[in-house]
Amino acid sequence: MLQTPSGGAGHGAAAADSGLMSIGSVLNTLRDEFPDITISKIRFLEAEGLVEPRRTPAGYRKFSAHDVERLGQVLRMQRDHYLPLKVIREHLDAVERGEAVRLPSLGKQRDGEAAPEPAEGPTVARIGRDELLAAAGIGEQQLSEWESYGLLAPHADGAYDAEAVTVATLVVQLGGFGIEPRHLRVMKAAADREAGLVDQVVAPLKRHRNPQTRAHAEARTKEIAGLAVKLHAALVQSALGVRLP
Repeated sequence: MLQTPSGGAGHGAAAADSGLMSIGSVLNTLRDEFPDITISKIRFLEAEGLVEPRRTPAGYRKFSAHDVERLGQVLRMQRDHYLPLKVIREHLDAVERGEAVRLPSLGKQRDGEAAPEPAEGPTVARIGRDELLAAAGIGEQQLSEWESYGLLAPHADGAYDAEAVTVATLVVQLGGFGIEPRHLRVMKAAADREAGLVDQVVAPLKRHRNPQTRAHAEARTKEIAGLAVKLHAALVQSALGVRLP
């Protein structure tokens, strides 16, 4: 009996699909390195154009090994460098085109380590409004809204601290989980209280007559602030009954 062409084609399609993974399988694969990954997060990254899985006739997502690798790269760049999704997408697309590109240096790295300095010189301490909008991948209306909630604030000259990029990026990422900027006012208020406590502790050093003691105040501020950030994270994890990587 002769085989029909359609039978051969069906066998080939099945073989081609055998190497693809369901979204549940992708979730299990990524969880070893990213314990907080969720299906909603994967779908959000797809919606943002970071990955483009195939679709079955029934509409189910099917991910290739390349898709999973790209998702891992996205999650690492978010976790380790606090980069906006727009910047991550452009960087990965450029890499896949074979272009020689360097990882952007925005925000700060994991565990409070300073981000690598750009090849042309150190990272500036201030950025302009247009630079902030571009780095965070947001619009003027979004930034104005966040300013109204006190999440970001420019200096008198209209410039922002470089840390504003990190703040804006995290606000965007939290928005992907349905947490709106107005919900973050309580976090800003807590941060202001913690900063006030740290400043209160180092204030005597800042007012000291010895220049070396005054210079030591900055190092002491960073040290106490680092401990305060770790304590805050530990308290949040304890309250939620989870442990972050």
